[in-house]
Amino acid sequence: MNDRELAEQILQYIGGESNINDVQHCTTRLRFKVQEEAIVEKQALQQLPDILQVIEAAGQLQLVIGPEVSDISKQIKRITHITDGKKDKKSNISFLNYIIDVISGIFMPLVGSLAAVGILKGLLLVAVNLDVISDTSGLYQILYAASDSLFYFLPLILAITAARKFHADPYIAFIIAASLLYPNLVTAYETGNAYTFLGVPVILTNYSSTVLPIVIAVYVMAQLQHKLNDWIPKSIKMFFIPLILITVMVPATLLIFGPLGSLIGDIIAIGYDWVNQNSAVLAGAIIGFFWQVLVVSGLHWVISPIVVNNINQFGSDTLVAMIVPSILSQAGATFGVVLRTNHKQTKTIASTATIASIMGVTEPAIYGINLPNKRAFIFGCFAGAVGGALAGLSGASTISLVIPGITALPALFGEGFVLFVIATFLSFCLATVLTYFFGAKSETAFVHNQSEPVVKSMNVIAPMEGAVLSLVDVPDDVFASGVIGEGVALVPVKDELYAPYTGSVNMIFPTGHAIGFISEHGVELLIHIGLNTVRLEETYVEYFVQEGEKVQAGQLIGRVDRSLLAANGFDLITPVVVTNHDQFMQTIQVDKENIKKGEELITVIF
Repeated sequence: MNDRELAEQILQYIGGESNINDVQHCTTRLRFKVQEEAIVEKQALQQLPDILQVIEAAGQLQLVIGPEVSDISKQIKRITHITDGKKDKKSNISFLNYIIDVISGIFMPLVGSLAAVGILKGLLLVAVNLDVISDTSGLYQILYAASDSLFYFLPLILAITAARKFHADPYIAFIIAASLLYPNLVTAYETGNAYTFLGVPVILTNYSSTVLPIVIAVYVMAQLQHKLNDWIPKSIKMFFIPLILITVMVPATLLIFGPLGSLIGDIIAIGYDWVNQNSAVLAGAIIGFFWQVLVVSGLHWVISPIVVNNINQFGSDTLVAMIVPSILSQAGATFGVVLRTNHKQTKTIASTATIASIMGVTEPAIYGINLPNKRAFIFGCFAGAVGGALAGLSGASTISLVIPGITALPALFGEGFVLFVIATFLSFCLATVLTYFFGAKSETAFVHNQSEPVVKSMNVIAPMEGAVLSLVDVPDDVFASGVIGEGVALVPVKDELYAPYTGSVNMIFPTGHAIGFISEHGVELLIHIGLNTVRLEETYVEYFVQEGEKVQAGQLIGRVDRSLLAANGFDLITPVVVTNHDQFMQTIQVDKENIKKGEELITVIF
């Protein structure tokens, strides 16, 4: 399935373009604001190729995809003609969710550029400290201008992204921001000259690198623009609305909204400085442990304006240094799975996720490996807390907003750098060791009656008769990649469906296309009948059991109308996967081309 086909499927299951109020993306997630959540087919979205996780957080429907998210987002906008200016319809989200949504919407478009210039500035700092280049050389001055210009003129960039978020005119927003940075006003501030506007004193300050003043100003401007758009006749809108906005908002920003934003920024900076001075170790431990929890919930964007504000107020920020060990600890936990597992698919997925995490993108590791493992995720959080505490103790700080990860190291070069590197390395190693020795093991393997022998393995028998396929040969990336679980696929030649082992039915999808089981020993199995069959509106499976019902191995539990699937063009390939395979030592798949009812299909080793 290519990017366009995936985009079309997402649109179909999300309820079509008419159900979308807004769509944005960050480094790994598509973020939708929908009109009616009830018509969104979340389970169908979860089963699409490349969708690692479907999350509802901060008033958004978030699809975790990975680094390819930008390409999918472009395809969706091409298909639907949704633009950044599409106006959100009113929704009943909380104030906190609205603030998070605004922050993420304003900063997400800048992530790549901010990370790039942050790395460049850090590399220049390292080069100067190691006497590789001189800070007076033309090479340094030009590259430093390239690395610092985005931060210095940040209000100009934020004016554009904020205008898009608030559905205002980006050019008027740019003019307001440019007025804050106008050379004559900057010179007046630096020389101490006093200005008044119609007799009202103007509180001049340095607005370079600031966040809140321009964001507040653009928000107010957007509200005024929407009112003017309703009030002013169409014949004079083109020039009259911009004239009013510029004439009103530039003085209002300098007199009211600019100083207000600066005051709020000062208060945040005072609070940050107090915590940093009095309990940096405790703060580091808390941030190190809970950062990935914020990532899972999609709330981690709230940190961006705080980091920028700290850099503007103090020249550097220590929060990024506390976050980096949390990132590397999840990479370490995933690497522990790489070392522990003998399964090629899992090892490949975990290896790729480890590299992505080291670079600062943890979603593939979290959703593909660590969260399903549970213990690996917890060990990663614990190791992150240890590393975060040491990072807080080190006092290491960054001079720019960068993506936390190994690429952030140059920007953190300076005081406390050695202890920070030790903290980061320790968090990675600690998570690796804990996961390697104590992760990926089933608790149920140790719960047994002492009068009975310990169960060391369990067989999964074939639920249907037919040909046997390796999962890697299944033409569905979700199953072929092993994200859902380990196992095999069947191409059934008969309609009868049998229980794969003695246990309970723990789930039957409303569409009937999939059924889940849990054994007496905690092995969870999913049988997905056909590929993409969730789209078939007709019922094609007749079940003789219900959710929660106990079943015996080999019991007839249903019949599949294979002829109906074939008539509608659906593939009969039926994946049979152990979804919690990472809780056990190993799963072994049968090595044969065809199988009959009741024959051994998968062996789970505890």
